[in-house]
Amino acid sequence: MSKTDQPHILVVDDDDRLRDLLTRYLGENGFVVSSARDAQDARASLAGLQFDLIVLDVLMPGEKGVDLARSLRSTGSTVPILLLTALSETEDRITGLEAGADDYLAKPFEPRELVLRIDAILRRFAQLPETDGENADIGAQDVVRFGRFSFDLTRMTLRSGEDHIYLTTAEQALLAALAKQRGQTTSREQLHALMGGNAIDPGASRSIDVQVTRLRRKFEEDPKQPRYLQTVRGRGYVLYTD
Repeated sequence: MSKTDQPHILVVDDDDRLRDLLTRYLGENGFVVSSARDAQDARASLAGLQFDLIVLDVLMPGEKGVDLARSLRSTGSTVPILLLTALSETEDRITGLEAGADDYLAKPFEPRELVLRIDAILRRFAQLPETDGENADIGAQDVVRFGRFSFDLTRMTLRSGEDHIYLTTAEQALLAALAKQRGQTTSREQLHALMGGNAIDPGASRSIDVQVTRLRRKFEEDPKQPRYLQTVRGRGYVLYTD
């Protein structure tokens, strides 16, 4: 997506009224919007069009939103995914994050909050690397190193040597928060706030735990006995660097 293009959003929800409302509201707020009533409909749209973000309902008849998110990630799709969940579905939200979703928003919600969440995800996604070799003059102070890995705080990218390791936008934000506080224990609540989260989110602490687990799988030799991203019992997490 170029800087002058309007982001193209795919809204996937089996609730006709909500889907139409979101399609209209997002369109009025500067987005190009397509919609799908279920996962099958969404797959057809994804096969023929390119999207900048998917707004995806968790509970739908047939293939669930979480299953669709997991399937997209398993095939290498990097399009950001924002899940829509019910307040009581904490486990579904956690499962969605484990499946590779970038963020979630609990129903009922204010449409304006959805726009803010989408804007935040798109800003993070826009910082992914463009082409290898570009912007090679990034300052050393902007790169945090641990073992063979390096995290660029300017471009929000994780590398192992020359290899780029894909992170969801939520994982980018969490690793950035830990990297900026490296060597210091940071509570789950603090991390959630540093990631731009809602302080009253009832699932915030568990969500952080899920994202930490996903991060460890990407750079720890043994995620169950982490060397770099460690738990400080009863206090939070700390990232140790070189």
